[in-house]
Amino acid sequence: MFRRTQTTADDSPASAPDPKPAGKGRPTPKRRDAEGRRRQPVTAPKDRKEAYRQLRERQAKERVRAREGMMRGEERYLPARDQGPVRKFARDWVDSRRLVSQYFLPFMVVVLLITWIPFPDQNFRNAVNIAVVTIGWPIMMVGVVLASVWVAWRVKKLAAEKFPGENIRGVGFYAAMRGLQIRKLRFPPPTVLPGGRPVPPKK
Repeated sequence: MFRRTQTTADDSPASAPDPKPAGKGRPTPKRRDAEGRRRQPVTAPKDRKEAYRQLRERQAKERVRAREGMMRGEERYLPARDQGPVRKFARDWVDSRRLVSQYFLPFMVVVLLITWIPFPDQNFRNAVNIAVVTIGWPIMMVGVVLASVWVAWRVKKLAAEKFPGENIRGVGFYAAMRGLQIRKLRFPPPTVLPGGRPVPPKK
């Protein structure tokens, strides 16, 4: 009986191992080969002249990209003096208002043009000089000085309240100088209209 049991155990078929999953059908590429295929071919310059030409093209494209970024007001393309939330707040505060100081440069141009015009009547010329140079000019200068002082004080005060942890040094002078500029010539370009509405995007 024992022998029959032993024989039965010996005659039983052995369990076949599970077949391995089917492979990809191709050898796995080496890492350096895969990286080499991912890299785009780079054409080396033939000579120094060609290398210099390629360098100038890259620099020109980078300047155009930086210029477009600055015109859009992107932070990373702005000069260091224009970067930061405090300077952005000062620009928007000035640009959202019509200040007396922003008419200073146009007024100077008008004064120069008037003084250059050869009026035939000497009496009329004297009257114009008195009205513009003797009266208008001092009034404009006083107005510009008072407006600049007020802008510098106001912007610095508001910036200190709005950004307690930021450096506000020089922000008042920064705002006053921006207020002296003609609106269309300000840089970075204004992002808000007088009244506070955002500037519509260019089509």
